[in-house]
Amino acid sequence: MILVTGGTGLVGSHLLYHLAQKSDTIRAIYRTEEKREHVKKIFSLYTTEVQLYFSKIEWMKADITNIPSLDPVFTNVTEVYHCAALVSFSPKDYRKMRQVNIEGTANLINFAIDGDVEKFCFVSSIAAVGDSINGKPINEENEWVESSENHGYAITKYGAEMEVWRGSQEGLDVVIVNPGVILGSGFWNEGSGKLFTQIHNGFSFYTEGVTGFIGVKDVVRTMIHLMTSDVINERFILVSENCSFKEVLFTIADRLDKKRPSIRIGKFATSLFWRVDWFLTKITGKEPLLTKNSAKSAHHKSFYTAEKIKTQLNIDFEPITNVISGIAKNFKH
Repeated sequence: MILVTGGTGLVGSHLLYHLAQKSDTIRAIYRTEEKREHVKKIFSLYTTEVQLYFSKIEWMKADITNIPSLDPVFTNVTEVYHCAALVSFSPKDYRKMRQVNIEGTANLINFAIDGDVEKFCFVSSIAAVGDSINGKPINEENEWVESSENHGYAITKYGAEMEVWRGSQEGLDVVIVNPGVILGSGFWNEGSGKLFTQIHNGFSFYTEGVTGFIGVKDVVRTMIHLMTSDVINERFILVSENCSFKEVLFTIADRLDKKRPSIRIGKFATSLFWRVDWFLTKITGKEPLLTKNSAKSAHHKSFYTAEKIKTQLNIDFEPITNVISGIAKNFKH
């Protein structure tokens, strides 16, 4: 039995479709009916036989932070794909992120060890990888350094990785993937999907920060490949290309037949905006449009290499322009 956490999210829902093509013994946990039903929309991006594949999944209502709810979930489970996470750059969400990302992962590791799970795949992030040394591209050997500059999401994903490594020390076979910014279809109001919605609605601003990007199909394909391989107790950066936000936004605009963003925002402007936005959120109670950490990330230039995974599994990743073209096509429909 394969268990997928976070099955109603971007990575999890696309992963479930690919797993359903290969296996009839899949279990996924969910929290709300609305989120579970949304998975059918993701499946519809791939096939007209949505119910055929969706029916292969055994859905169980559970929460990774609620230990009693996880007890029945692990019955007869042999493999775990842990995709569930809370992603936020807002300081007010830090405690909740620790609970979900670190404590939730610890709970799953404990159940996996007790249940004699054969292999455990954890979806981490490039945010949990150390910074560049001497200007060289960042790889899996770059060590995490404790710093006041680390934002909450990065801290909690690193903490989650420590729980996974603890599991490996206790005899659990694990693999960790560290994707860059994941681009994929179906979640147009959250994560990277918001970029397509914003550009469609006439978003005018861009920055020139650089980071690693990858398509969701490449992420799930690599995860499945790793889980069916003999590779254990290793981590892998998953990045197709290092792109500037300007390049990505311009390409999205071109593929959506929309006007490219035309206003370059510098560091001073974003630093001013997040402070004003912070003040307004205190008055209105609304979610911030920009936080100190997200403002910093918008200008930071980080370059990553995925040479390890490409060499070890002999795979390559889809170019980001092609990824964006496919997503834009789905967005239009």
